[in-house]
Parts: sequence; structure tokens; C-alpha cells
Amino acid sequence: MAVPAGAALLDVAVSNTAFAQAALPKLELTDPSAKALLYIEDTTKVDKTNPMAARHTPDQSCANCSQIQGKDGDAYRPCAIFPGKLVASNGWCSVWVKKG
Repeated sequence: MAVPAGAALLDVAVSNTAFAQAALPKLELTDPSAKALLYIEDTTKVDKTNPMAARHTPDQSCANCSQIQGKDGDAYRPCAIFPGKLVASNGWCSVWVKKG
């Protein structure tokens, strides 16, 4: 049975994406960019006393931010704001914008 070339290429692309994502390091809370943008791995622990976090609400997380990439449901995923790093899906930063 022949497999269409497009299907085979898609399978390779998906496999390579998953492999590349697994090789990325998690964003450290001590990373200067993470600190500047108030990144935190648990959205329930956002410091609301910081003026940059004043608009945060409990329903906001990296998982529902327009900047998140990768596969829905993964605990850590790539983010356009922090290239080359994985962020916690349950995390938050001050750049959060509702996915839509």
C-alpha cells in the first residue's frame, strides 16, 4: 500500500517538532527575561502587588495565551515570547493575551 508523499512528510514534521520541543530547556524563573515579564509557573501565585500584574485574573494561564505554541495538554510548551525555552502551561507572564 502506497502512502501519499504529503502524509509521510507530515508525519516526519510532527515527529521532528515533538523531538525538538522535548530538547528545549524549561524557562528558569531566574532568567532575566522571565523576571522582567513576571513569569511564574503557577498562575495562582501571581504577585498582584506588582503593578505589571494588576490585570491578572485567575483564569489566565500560558495555556490560553495567544503566544503559546506546541501541543494542547502538554505541561510545558514553547512560547513566542521566550524563544528556545519551554513555559509551564499553568504559568503566566505580564505579556499574556487571550488566545482567540
